Amino acid sequence: MSNESLNRRSFLKTVGAAAPAFAAAGLAGGAAFGEGHVLHEVAAAQEPVAPKYSIKFAVCGMSHDHIYGMVGAIQRGGGVLMAAYGAEPDKVAGFKKRFPDVKMVASEEEILHDPSIQLVLSSTVPVDRAPLGVKVMKAGKDYLSDKPGVLTLPQLEAVRKTIAETKRLYGIMYSERLEVKAAVKAGELVHAGAIGRVIQTINIAPHQIVQGYGDGGGAGGRPDWFWKPELYGGILCDIGSHQVDQFLYYTGCTKAEVVESQVSNVHHPDHPRFQDFGDMVLRGNKGFGYVRLDWFTPDGLGMWGDGRLFILGTRGYIEVRKYVDVGVKKAGNNLFIVDATSQKYIDCNNVELPFGPQFVADVVNRTHVAQDQTQCLLAAELVIKAQLAAKVVTLEA
Repeated sequence: MSNESLNRRSFLKTVGAAAPAFAAAGLAGGAAFGEGHVLHEVAAAQEPVAPKYSIKFAVCGMSHDHIYGMVGAIQRGGGVLMAAYGAEPDKVAGFKKRFPDVKMVASEEEILHDPSIQLVLSSTVPVDRAPLGVKVMKAGKDYLSDKPGVLTLPQLEAVRKTIAETKRLYGIMYSERLEVKAAVKAGELVHAGAIGRVIQTINIAPHQIVQGYGDGGGAGGRPDWFWKPELYGGILCDIGSHQVDQFLYYTGCTKAEVVESQVSNVHHPDHPRFQDFGDMVLRGNKGFGYVRLDWFTPDGLGMWGDGRLFILGTRGYIEVRKYVDVGVKKAGNNLFIVDATSQKYIDCNNVELPFGPQFVADVVNRTHVAQDQTQCLLAAELVIKAQLAAKVVTLEA
């Protein structure tokens, strides 16, 4: 092991041991400390704020376990879960176990025709999410889809047309930004000008097919639709949608194009149409982006993926280690920032997640604070185009 690695481990260990003393002195929760220009900071803990609004919502489709995080976000914002529908018996059984008091209904129509429901959430099979969203909006309700929220350009056109006609909200839960505390903190720093003008983002987004735990979708194995690009969208459209959302958000791009994209099936011959690797290069009117995606996370990580985000600014840079800090600690929400005066590590686990309360408020107030509608759908458009233009690469054995 290098001296640099040993010094870093020693520093973090020393900081952790000293934290109680700093807390007693009133220095924790936002006060930086360290040696020289190497600083350590714990984001200030915030008192929970009671939801300002209350709405009634329902779940219509639970094919992916992301639905649990989506429900949790809306409940934190004051949403009351009134009813749920699912097509798969195993998913329905799991949902009823998690929410034993929820009313399970027999069809989508029961939710669509319930005048008390203001918002519908769905993680149905990806190819069905946009058509369902169109029906939801035409029924006078707002909609929050799991990602990918749209799979084809005709679907996207129908979504945009229905939004214009109905003035309803069509949200897509890009959870790798909206529901990751360190990503939220990165947004705060970027918008405060901490690293100057952002000119590039790099997203490294490894995933794991069989997880054995959690709500990431792989705890119970993968369903048949998971392996078919026409049903899940392909790797760029599917998990890449998270990353393109981040590219647009942190750079502030309002226009962008896919410069190059490629996909491959490297290691899954039993599913020849599956894509286990992909990447893309993006160019926008305010910055550049690169995204790498794969399904090769090994069991030794103990986590579904070692997601990394790198944000390059004109006066500094940020790295976010979202879910784990490899070789150092298992905790996620690690943010590193370097600027003109210091290099700093920020533990972001105390940061509040604003999306749920903001989205509920948007439903009530007819605003777009939680998610910019245009940016949300631009991310969807870019990944669809990346998927359509992708070169299919076959590596030699």
